[in-house]
Amino acid sequence: MRKYSLRAHNTFGLDVFADHFLEYHSEDELRELISEGRVTVPFLHIGQGSNLLFTGDYYKGTVLHSCIRGITVVSEDENTVCVHVGAGVVWDDFVCHCVTKGWYGVENLSLIPGETGAAAVQNIGAYGVEVKDVIVSVDTVDLNGRKRVYSVDECCYSYRHSLFKEPSSKSVFVTGVQFRLNKIPRFVLTYGALREALSDEKTLTLQAVRDAVVRIRRSKLPDPAVCGNAGSFFMNPIVSRACWQKLLALYPYMPYYEVDAERVKIPAGWLIEQCGWKGRSLGQAAVYDKQALVLVNLGGATGADIVALAKAVQDSVYQKFGISIQPEVLFVGDGMKTE
Repeated sequence: MRKYSLRAHNTFGLDVFADHFLEYHSEDELRELISEGRVTVPFLHIGQGSNLLFTGDYYKGTVLHSCIRGITVVSEDENTVCVHVGAGVVWDDFVCHCVTKGWYGVENLSLIPGETGAAAVQNIGAYGVEVKDVIVSVDTVDLNGRKRVYSVDECCYSYRHSLFKEPSSKSVFVTGVQFRLNKIPRFVLTYGALREALSDEKTLTLQAVRDAVVRIRRSKLPDPAVCGNAGSFFMNPIVSRACWQKLLALYPYMPYYEVDAERVKIPAGWLIEQCGWKGRSLGQAAVYDKQALVLVNLGGATGADIVALAKAVQDSVYQKFGISIQPEVLFVGDGMKTE
């Protein structure tokens, strides 16, 4: 379809258009689109657009969206189950399915927006869990129509990053993901906010953990259907222990999370709030008043407005703390080739 509106395909709710929009329901259908020459360069492969910021009002290229769905048990034993999930399955629908089935591993990732394929590309994470922790392999089809299955080790996962975000892999489309989940109780309750939310539970259950995560997220994050946003806009910076110790001497109340013997993670939301940005706006773009990590479209904002706000926030944090915070959201400009 030509001159296609992407407003329903980006959670910032921006008025953006594309030359072409293509959807496919199977790997064979994707290969057919490729062989027919309909996947023209530049192209953009999206899920629900929950981690994208269109910086302009027109994408001069082809936008593709996977509608590959289905959740299939591949194998199971007394302790674990392996399931294959189509890239187009809504992520939170999959989490809900796992909780219903009594499968442990993704409950901490409840209510994260987006689709399963994008979750694997982005290595989504929350409350001490990253999706890489439960991924076995990732199915792909490249721009030549060739299928390849990547093992979790080949995906080169790190904090909010994977091989599929590298420029060399932009011609690779994720079509499905295989997960290994536990059938015996195994909860991750390392985050204080989650432990506190569950403190009144006499018996810890999967549903109780999911419900607690959902409550926490809804209390801090705006609904994109009401207020355009892409969730957490910035990644939490990881700094050296020397840097952390200097900051801690100045800000003894500063929250932090130990990464390893040499590095410490500092919440970007706290840094932004200390700079006075929480609840402030530049035009129709604003820092959310309940969570400084979130940038929102108050109505009528453009991608350029949100970029300007993001840069202003970054500059403030660097000037005050000497720390560069980087966007978690992917910026997409005219003709940019990305996932």
